[in-house]
Amino acid sequence: MNFYLITRILGLLLVLEAATMALCGVFATFDIIEGDTEAAKMLFLSAAITGGFALLFTVPGITKTKHDTVPKREAIVIVGLGWILCSIFGGLPYLLCPPYMSPAGAFFESASGFTTTGSSVMIVIEQWPRGILLWRAVTQLLGGIGILVLFVALLSYIGVSSKSLFQNESSFRNGDLGLARIQDTATMLLRLYLGLVVICLLGLKVMGLTWFNATCHAFTTISTGGLSPHSQSIGYYSEWGNSWLIELWLIIFMALGSLNFLLFIVALRKNYRRLLKEEDAKWFLGLCGLVIILITCGRTYNDGISIFSSLRDSAFIVISIASTTGFGTSDYDQWPTWAKVLIACLMLMGGCSGSTAGGFKVGRLIVFAKSARNEVIKTFRPSQVFRVVVNGNPIDDANRARIMFFLVLYLMIAIGATAVVGFLEAGTGISLESCAGTVLATISSIGPGFDAVGPTKNFAELREPTKVFLGWIMILGRLELFALLVLFVPSLWRKY
Repeated sequence: MNFYLITRILGLLLVLEAATMALCGVFATFDIIEGDTEAAKMLFLSAAITGGFALLFTVPGITKTKHDTVPKREAIVIVGLGWILCSIFGGLPYLLCPPYMSPAGAFFESASGFTTTGSSVMIVIEQWPRGILLWRAVTQLLGGIGILVLFVALLSYIGVSSKSLFQNESSFRNGDLGLARIQDTATMLLRLYLGLVVICLLGLKVMGLTWFNATCHAFTTISTGGLSPHSQSIGYYSEWGNSWLIELWLIIFMALGSLNFLLFIVALRKNYRRLLKEEDAKWFLGLCGLVIILITCGRTYNDGISIFSSLRDSAFIVISIASTTGFGTSDYDQWPTWAKVLIACLMLMGGCSGSTAGGFKVGRLIVFAKSARNEVIKTFRPSQVFRVVVNGNPIDDANRARIMFFLVLYLMIAIGATAVVGFLEAGTGISLESCAGTVLATISSIGPGFDAVGPTKNFAELREPTKVFLGWIMILGRLELFALLVLFVPSLWRKY
């Protein structure tokens, strides 16, 4: 294990984080209307502390590392530790700036930002300075594309190949582009990502939002993070005459954020044959459409709600949950039980592979569904040979077994984590629905859950150990389990 290489790259990653903190401090300095002077000081102090540790990490490795590539084992460690360190240091502004958070709350809020989960322990969001709220949105902007993908795109000059880093950042594993240099892929993704952010931002500004609110919401929409500078989330705009247009605009960009970003580049390269083979997007949009229709018809027929109001609420909530954004306009916790079960299924599923969304991903659901169909047919046609093909690519038995193992492990961890939350919150009167909701909301990067952590509430009332545990669950889900779990395998740390 080359620890000098690991610490050097982690140090440079913290430099990127410190720089973005300082930029938020600059905003707070000039945000005269809100008077964020204390926020500016604390953001600069946080940047200085993060930068100081970055130097401690980086300097020893400058003369000690001579590799021109990042070995796979070191890359896995960098990915896992990178998300942990960024979440720890990212909590400094919440810890140091009034109205202050506890260390556990600061770690939870930071992890929620970088993992684009969107869960929060802020009771009244408007009480926090705008500089801190901007940093909160920026963490989701960075986390959406993957800090390590940004790192590859912006800091490729470090002198080592970043291919392993890119491949181990779980959101982007698709090789459809076939580009010779992985930096080219990362740079193209970054440009596309920022381009969508700018378009979303300008649209929100045209609809009447302030530059600050439009910026924060654009950052957290494309990243499918869902943190809003308002305690009411998107419901804050419900009284506006064009609120339906704001919601429609956000629905479009939440959906775009939950599709495979590499497909957009394939489309720009006019590779239409590849687009026609795409199944992830078809399944994702089709399932969302089906759930929207079911909930709309059910609420209209059973509750007497007008079809327009029901369709509007259902479309926004379903896309918000399925994309794992977590914006809210209505309280789905008051919907019928059957509707909440559908919402919970969407929470588990999440978006497409190669997107900014969480969950276990639609692609794995497709493989499971096709494999299940084949196994059922084999009961009366045992000699028939089947091929599982997804997006035009055959899935061999080894990959199919890995996908099945991942799905089982994902569900087992979710069940186990639910039990742990129940244990940590024993004596508080927390319900099973609340425990399961906290885990679903965090491991799938959703944001709101059910009952005590529903869309009109937050995670502030949970105990401090529970917040720390859920922060780890967020990172575990964001890295799709293995990049974090592998850190606890002793053989990983042995010397070559």
